[in-house]
Amino acid sequence: MRTIVTVLLGLIVGLHAASADAAMSIKLGVVTKPGSAQNIAAEKFKALIEARSQGEISVQIFHSASLGNETEILQQVQMNTIQMAVVTGGPFDTFDPVARVINYPFLFKGYDQVDQVLDGPLGAEVLKSLEGSGFKGLCFSENGFRNLTNNRRPVKSPDDIAGLKVRVMASTIHKEIWKALGANPTPMPWPIYTELEQGVIDGQENPLWVLEVYKFYEIQKYLTLTRHVYSYHIDVASLKWWNTLDAKRQQMIQAAMCEAARLQRQDNRDQNETRLALLKEKGMLVEEAPDIDAFRAKVAGLKDTEVYSDPKVRDLLQRMISATR
Repeated sequence: MRTIVTVLLGLIVGLHAASADAAMSIKLGVVTKPGSAQNIAAEKFKALIEARSQGEISVQIFHSASLGNETEILQQVQMNTIQMAVVTGGPFDTFDPVARVINYPFLFKGYDQVDQVLDGPLGAEVLKSLEGSGFKGLCFSENGFRNLTNNRRPVKSPDDIAGLKVRVMASTIHKEIWKALGANPTPMPWPIYTELEQGVIDGQENPLWVLEVYKFYEIQKYLTLTRHVYSYHIDVASLKWWNTLDAKRQQMIQAAMCEAARLQRQDNRDQNETRLALLKEKGMLVEEAPDIDAFRAKVAGLKDTEVYSDPKVRDLLQRMISATR
């Protein structure tokens, strides 16, 4: 009898230990605050994976730059200090120059092209390339098309940009775009409300949701719908951590993240018309028909510069340009 009891106790303890081992907590970092595009993608992922795993997998979201700027967040993903992140595409180009291909100015004519490219083989090449830098690229969510705001003057053509001090991300290609357009590009980590308010910078460039959520309409008077770059997020995991997971968990996590990304992208696009109306209502003066051909001509030479000199990067850029003509 004592032997049976001992065996049963051993089984109970073993089952408890196995259950504890099965539980998993994922730390996920984003630089922006709740209500932002990155946070929406992260929250949708959290809801999906916790429901589908029946609580076996939990997600803790670190937002509002609590882990540092986006470059610092990516460094923590590399080291497996945190397991996942939703990060704007720009900062990735300091880790892997292949990522800057998607940031090529005026590459996409609209969201249909975006989805066709990023959800297809060309997008998969970008995600796969990140493994060389210690990231498991899962999928793409989005900020949307970027537009210029400033507090100095209306901007209709590149001539109007001359000398404007424009905040840009810590990204080689973003700096080169604004140099080519005649601005004074100023790399600066997020957030930037105070710097705009105090006149440290004249303007910035971001999708419409940023102007709404961060209330830039309070401190920026002019908005130009340049749509110069499609701003994507790469939803990544630490490759070091990813390789410790079994195939079932890998599939579950990637499926949940990619569904969250698709939902977030559509949600973001559905709100843009309402956002533009709100920004006008708040007093922003909007240039809805800038001279896009003139803007495009100013940056056309970037594909032949050192920014895209790496043969692997140049080849992928040419194939993306061909796919979006």
